[in-house]
Amino acid sequence: MNFANLTRRFFNATHQLSRILTFNTIQRTNFVGVRSISTTPFIYNESNINEDVNKKLMEFFDDKKNWNENDVKHGRSWQLPELRIKSNTDLHKLWYILLKERNMLMTMEHEHSREWRWWASPERLDKVKDSMKNVETVVRERNRAYYELETGEDGEVPVVKQTNMLGLVEVRRKREHRIPLALNRKWRENNPGPTNERDMHRFLKLYREKNYMVHRRSKNRARNHVIRLLRRFPDLDRNILKQKYPSVNIDNLGRRDKFRGHYVFKVD
Repeated sequence: MNFANLTRRFFNATHQLSRILTFNTIQRTNFVGVRSISTTPFIYNESNINEDVNKKLMEFFDDKKNWNENDVKHGRSWQLPELRIKSNTDLHKLWYILLKERNMLMTMEHEHSREWRWWASPERLDKVKDSMKNVETVVRERNRAYYELETGEDGEVPVVKQTNMLGLVEVRRKREHRIPLALNRKWRENNPGPTNERDMHRFLKLYREKNYMVHRRSKNRARNHVIRLLRRFPDLDRNILKQKYPSVNIDNLGRRDKFRGHYVFKVD
């Protein structure tokens, strides 16, 4: 062993000894009696730590008794009237409960899809997402009411309408940028805006025609469905039909030939 290695080992041992002595001399005076920090032993139990980690990881999975079930009993989603009467603390706790439940359900959905197995009651995930959406709606309502009372504004992120390169109007939320819009060359290259007005107008014409046909077919389907219901059930409540199908003029359906049945009135 040469002299350089021996010197290096000596200085390393001296440095470790100085750190130990400095650590042992640190004392706490917040409690009655002076006690060195080094007198508190650190108990390391690998089995307990592994058990705790496994227990927390299993929270991302459903209860084992539901793994082989074809149907899991569950309730409905939280509704807005129920959430509006709760305090902010309760909404905060409920949000994290739903978030934990959503993560668990998404994990189970992924694992069942990966293993090509049937996942029991997949509608649970939709109900949890609906509940989270309703909680967020209630919180935004309260924030909006508070800001309107204090500042006269709704407190929401301001939005702006912009026209893209196809001529369609998009609603975008404003956010802070490091570079102003006039100097941001990269953004202007990726968002050139309307370029060829002739092609743009032709596209908008066909786009509006398509939307009109979709809306017209939807109204026709609703009207024909109401006609079939009235033909089968003549005593059906008209007010309920008006609420469910507001686009159908039920009062004028009696004049149409489709509304009349395929029969001839008996003449005495």
